[in-house]
Amino acid sequence: MTSVAGRPASPASGASPAPAPDQADAAKTLFIPKMRSGPADNSADAAKTVLIPKMGSGPVGDSDATELLPRILGHGPKAQANPDRGLRRLRPDFLIVGLLVLVVTTVQAWNIGGFPNLTDDEGTYLAQAWAVREGVGLAHYTYWYDHPPVGWIQLAALSWLPALLMPDQLAVVTGRVAMLPIVAAGVVLVYVLCRRLSMARWAAALAVLAYGLSPLSVTMLRQIYLDSFAVTWMLAAFVLALSPRRHLWHHVAAGAAAGIAVLSKETILVVLPALVVALWHGTQRNGVRSFSFAGFFSGLVFVGITYPLYALLKGELFPGDGHVSLIGAMQFQLQDRAGSGSVFTAGTGAREVFDSWLFYDPVLIYAGIACGLLALAVRRLRPVAVAVALLLVVALRPGGYLPAMYVIQALPFLAVAVAGIIEVGAKRIMATRPTDPAPMADRHQPATVVRAGVVAVCATVALVLVVPGWYDGNRRAMSADDNVRYVAAMQWLSNEVPDRAATTVVTDDVLWLDLVDAGYRPERVIWFYKLDLDVEVAKRLENGWRDVDLIISTPAMRGDDNTLPTVDLLLANSEPVMTFGDGPDRIEIRQVAKETG
Repeated sequence: MTSVAGRPASPASGASPAPAPDQADAAKTLFIPKMRSGPADNSADAAKTVLIPKMGSGPVGDSDATELLPRILGHGPKAQANPDRGLRRLRPDFLIVGLLVLVVTTVQAWNIGGFPNLTDDEGTYLAQAWAVREGVGLAHYTYWYDHPPVGWIQLAALSWLPALLMPDQLAVVTGRVAMLPIVAAGVVLVYVLCRRLSMARWAAALAVLAYGLSPLSVTMLRQIYLDSFAVTWMLAAFVLALSPRRHLWHHVAAGAAAGIAVLSKETILVVLPALVVALWHGTQRNGVRSFSFAGFFSGLVFVGITYPLYALLKGELFPGDGHVSLIGAMQFQLQDRAGSGSVFTAGTGAREVFDSWLFYDPVLIYAGIACGLLALAVRRLRPVAVAVALLLVVALRPGGYLPAMYVIQALPFLAVAVAGIIEVGAKRIMATRPTDPAPMADRHQPATVVRAGVVAVCATVALVLVVPGWYDGNRRAMSADDNVRYVAAMQWLSNEVPDRAATTVVTDDVLWLDLVDAGYRPERVIWFYKLDLDVEVAKRLENGWRDVDLIISTPAMRGDDNTLPTVDLLLANSEPVMTFGDGPDRIEIRQVAKETG
């Protein structure tokens, strides 16, 4: 240390010599007199006096490696341990978030198999997860790059255990149970994100409750959608980008998490600019922002490039004859796929989707959008506000494709925006003017009571507007049995068909995995959608539709908008042998009349 800080000053004449300091204190003891009152140093001493304060407390420094490397590695001044941030200080957060996870997952799990309706998309993702788990490939049919596979690869890792523990349930129901850890992770991340946006505990808890208990959330999050994986990873990226420790590896991990999010569902890419804003906020004072951004994009590119690399190695990156391709799938998604119309035009698909969101919870949709736009003016909430704005712009674009599950990506940001603006409003109302507290104490007390009353009235009005609708919506979610027809149809197919291994069945993907588990051969259980759109499947049927024994007519099959001539032939040349339910939701098991047509 002596060689860095300089020599000790000589004691004053007649003064007692100071006790020898230890080595660490010596640097401080010797350094301070030279900075405050010492004569002008020569150049060598000046260099010594500059180095130490820059390491300890200086502002953003130059490229001196002695200062820069500790900051990059996370051992610089900003990474010093703060006793207030110990586990004891975080104990209330642990208790709150633990209770919130318990409440939300309980509501999500209750009657998870009865509501909402089982959908073809859920069965598709679950069947693809089965294909991954069984080593069949990335899909139970030809994988055509419609979505990156990381979402159902995660589902494959999660879904085997519920299927093992609940063998009597439909496969999609066990897949929904496998989604509960994803819901729990989302709850934790929403809470942590709020805290890292400097929101109070009560506001963070409010955001979690809005996110997890909204009837719209209960309906969407308990289903098997890739969007749930994507938004959970994106929340993790936000949390890492806003890490108070500002370690470089946090920002590299934020980029990697964003990459996994995009590879789970590519549409989450819309939120990426908001994540960049969060990273900008999270690195404002660490002095190595450029390194943080370099690390972030390195993590993002390193993970994201694996997808086109996989396609390239398989010879399926570019379009060509006789094979699928990544670029061809992207062209279909961006250019050739039919749009949903405009949200503002009655009767369009986009308007129907938007109305379905409003049916379950108009409060979170409207309040979330309004608060998201207001939050653009609040600096600490701006990353979330930008996310809401971007998701809103994409949803409202004319002529685009708007799927029902798109709202899953917006739900946490809408909830955080609502809670954040409520907190800002409450603080503004409760704020007092900076005056001398002693003489004004008596005068301020009534004003504080009035402000507290205003806050209480606003909270009461909000609860009156929200709670009844949420109670009705969640009561239905926790008590309805909308899937009894699928259960009955599967029981009949398991018990009444004598030679299941030799029977060829065309069905939707809701029952695909259940039929395979019941003894039907996977190559003889045909997802109706692939019957006309996958040449590999068409090759299995040498005699065309006449090789099919049974077709299970379901709402998903009858409601598909694609042109499927073979499916139409099967429906026209078959008779129902068993019908479950009535109306548009009925399920018909139809015997194919092979001698007709």
